[in-house]
Amino acid sequence: MAEKLDPEKRHSFVREGKTVFEWDQTLEEVNIYINLPPNVHSKQFYCKIQSKHVEVGIKGNPPYLNHDLTCAVKTDSSFWTLEDDIMHLTLQKRDKGQTWASPILGEGQLDPCSSDLEQKRLMLQRFQEENPGFDFSQAQFTGNCPDPRTFMGGIRNG
Repeated sequence: MAEKLDPEKRHSFVREGKTVFEWDQTLEEVNIYINLPPNVHSKQFYCKIQSKHVEVGIKGNPPYLNHDLTCAVKTDSSFWTLEDDIMHLTLQKRDKGQTWASPILGEGQLDPCSSDLEQKRLMLQRFQEENPGFDFSQAQFTGNCPDPRTFMGGIRNG
């Protein structure tokens, strides 16, 4: 059932008319997807994930991304992979349930409506995780949605 509450779509970060990366999030992680340039061997790509910073590029060239993250991540459980000409960064949120408006600090923020929808989806994902016998796939919030990180005493670690 929980898979029905996974991200419905990826958000795009566009600069000068070109998609820099796409991203989505769950309660526990933020995923960044970068289309790789053709004719570059996979061993030439690199990615450095720090608590509040990410750097991605091709060895011997200026970084493609070199930015502070919106929020802190757990570096020991964050990683990156290359598959089907896409670099996929999986950033484990330090604060489970925190809604990120963008992976990159001050860049490509979600508009208020999209941010609200994202917070509602994460809240439903939290309910589904805490109550696996119930189906929240058709549930909706009306009005303001509470913060999934702090609502009713916060997320239960279990």
